[in-house]
Amino acid sequence: METLGAQARRGIVIFGAHGQLGRVLTRVLAPLGPVQALGRADCDVGDEEVVHATVRRLMPGVIVNASAYTAVDRAESEHAAAYRINAQAPGFLADAAAAADAWLVHYSTDYVFDGGKGAPYEERDPTAPLGVYGDSKRRGEEAVLARPIVAFVLRTAWLYDREGRNFLTTIRRLAAAGPLRIVADQYGTPTSAMVLAEATSAILRHPEAVRAGGLYHAACTGVTSWHGFACAIVEAVGAKVEVAPITTAEYPTAARRPAYSVLDSRLLQERLGIVLPPWSRALADVLRVRP
Repeated sequence: METLGAQARRGIVIFGAHGQLGRVLTRVLAPLGPVQALGRADCDVGDEEVVHATVRRLMPGVIVNASAYTAVDRAESEHAAAYRINAQAPGFLADAAAAADAWLVHYSTDYVFDGGKGAPYEERDPTAPLGVYGDSKRRGEEAVLARPIVAFVLRTAWLYDREGRNFLTTIRRLAAAGPLRIVADQYGTPTSAMVLAEATSAILRHPEAVRAGGLYHAACTGVTSWHGFACAIVEAVGAKVEVAPITTAEYPTAARRPAYSVLDSRLLQERLGIVLPPWSRALADVLRVRP
């Protein structure tokens, strides 16, 4: 039975390596083995033949899929694009992993839930996405988990980094322009790309990784609203700007979002001993990093 050492020596291929998570993964996973960082121009993950040809050429021991269609509202009108990348591509990558005898890491989202539970979601809770984005991600999970490979599907939430297009960078930009109005009745747990990348590394390095594949929640601990997250960002960067709370009804969007999508990540701790930090500490760590 293969260990990570043997797998990683064959190489790690990261698809979607130029996105906010992919960039961090490329740095964090480098100590595990040689990394090939592929962006959209290097491989169209929505093209089955291209995916198989790429994996056959590189023959990695570990495939990490950080590619995703993440435009939640635009997905409501761009169904085909969302399902191609979020639902079909993971199946292509899983089949290619099977052919190469490689492990696969794939990422999903808290938006596979409808937010009606009112308590943190566990992996065993039934999914009920409210929109195209969440449904496409759910189908991608199912595609990966249906294949007979060593695979880890990691659901995360409210992902951000100090670079790229995300809530943190948006709030920093808008805070420089004037008062903010932020939704205060949607609750979740902001999770930094660094926390998720380090959790991925810890999973792959675990001595029982080959036996522990499956679905895991991988989000920081704690609960806040988008308004609470925005207030924490504004305070941390020293911006002198008002952040007013508003309701979801006051900020209509094309896609419905869950009102409460907190993820319970205890299974990751119970099976693999991986403890994720509070969201507030992770935010402070991200903002302390120098470009």
